[in-house]
Amino acid sequence: MDNGDVLASAGKAAAIDLCLHLIRRDHGSTVANAVARRLVVPPHRAGGQAQYVTTPVPAREDHPLAALLPWAMARLDRPLTVADLARQATMSTRNLVRHFTAATGATPSQWLATQRIRRAQELLENTDDSIDAVAEASGMGTATTLRRHFQRTVGVPPDTYRRTFRRS
Repeated sequence: MDNGDVLASAGKAAAIDLCLHLIRRDHGSTVANAVARRLVVPPHRAGGQAQYVTTPVPAREDHPLAALLPWAMARLDRPLTVADLARQATMSTRNLVRHFTAATGATPSQWLATQRIRRAQELLENTDDSIDAVAEASGMGTATTLRRHFQRTVGVPPDTYRRTFRRS
């Protein structure tokens, strides 16, 4: 609760929410969102929202996926298949899936979908781009597809997310 000079919370989760509120108020949404991701909590609980977790990336340069993940991240706006990823990593699709799941905790398709939603979140937080432009830039194709996947994954539609997490 924020009544100007008096702020209050009850419980551990509410205290974290209050801290994020103060960070957002003093430093803006971008900083608060980054802190929330680091804490593995939603930046603002508006009911039904998924947690916002940065996807792990192999730390070692000699890891078989060390070059692949940044390559894929730079091409999220383009169609990418598991076969494309395997070809880029010079692996069979089966071997890629095994390494990918071990490194990221997700299949390549799941990882791509998550990264595309994350890219959409970043664009919604930091640009005034239309939902159509965000859909295209994040690799979701159309606004309809973005809205469907975003709602299912994040728990709110893209326009609601933008209003909630808009940079200050």
